[in-house]
Amino acid sequence: MQAACRRIAAVTPTHIAILDDEPDIRQLLAGYLSRQGFRVSEMASGHDLLALTPSDRPALVLLDLGLPGEDGFAIARTLREHWRCGLIIVTGRGDSVDKVVGLEIGADDYVTKPFDLRELLARIKAVLRRLAPVAEAVETPAVLRERLCFDGWELDIASRRLLDRAGQPVSLTAGEFDLLCVLSRHAGRVLSRDFLLEQTRGRDASPFDRTIDVQIGRLRRKLDDDADDPRIIKSVRGAGYVLVARVDVQ
Repeated sequence: MQAACRRIAAVTPTHIAILDDEPDIRQLLAGYLSRQGFRVSEMASGHDLLALTPSDRPALVLLDLGLPGEDGFAIARTLREHWRCGLIIVTGRGDSVDKVVGLEIGADDYVTKPFDLRELLARIKAVLRRLAPVAEAVETPAVLRERLCFDGWELDIASRRLLDRAGQPVSLTAGEFDLLCVLSRHAGRVLSRDFLLEQTRGRDASPFDRTIDVQIGRLRRKLDDDADDPRIIKSVRGAGYVLVARVDVQ
């Protein structure tokens, strides 16, 4: 066998950034995640994180909200508006209001300290799976080449993009895309919060069921759907949500 046939392509480790002002927490997470095969960057300030060059930006950020002299929510908002990466808030702030705000900003998950390392790893992997690029169309199963069209909007499954009525892409988090995809595939059917959590997060689903409510609110805003009188995603009291617009599969 020729030497060229024996070559194994190098796999670039997934880059994760840890932003936390506590050195012990950073070192604990960095050591654990490094042993799991990730490339890890430790940072103590938002300035250090945001100063990263585009070529060195992480695939996922673990963000502590309680940074001295800095607004963790503002950092999260900046990441959501300008970076395409996973975002998990890891913080000692367990108040439900903080959780809702974090999810509304666009965090993919919210974990409170103290945490179990194995559970955090499972949540990291779940977010990264949802962010993973889909293979080229020629190698992609037909179901992933679908485009789900409704009320002038187009959800492209292969590219994981939502296009507005003018054909322009609309930024969605991984969780928002998955949720809209499930609603579109079951258009006309009322789906419970538990079902939506299971379909979008599987075994990593959190018992904090406001996650779905918050994501629905963000989707409505991005779809220009009036929350007081929605015409695309309606709430059914005590039952869940339903996408009422007609969906065409192309």
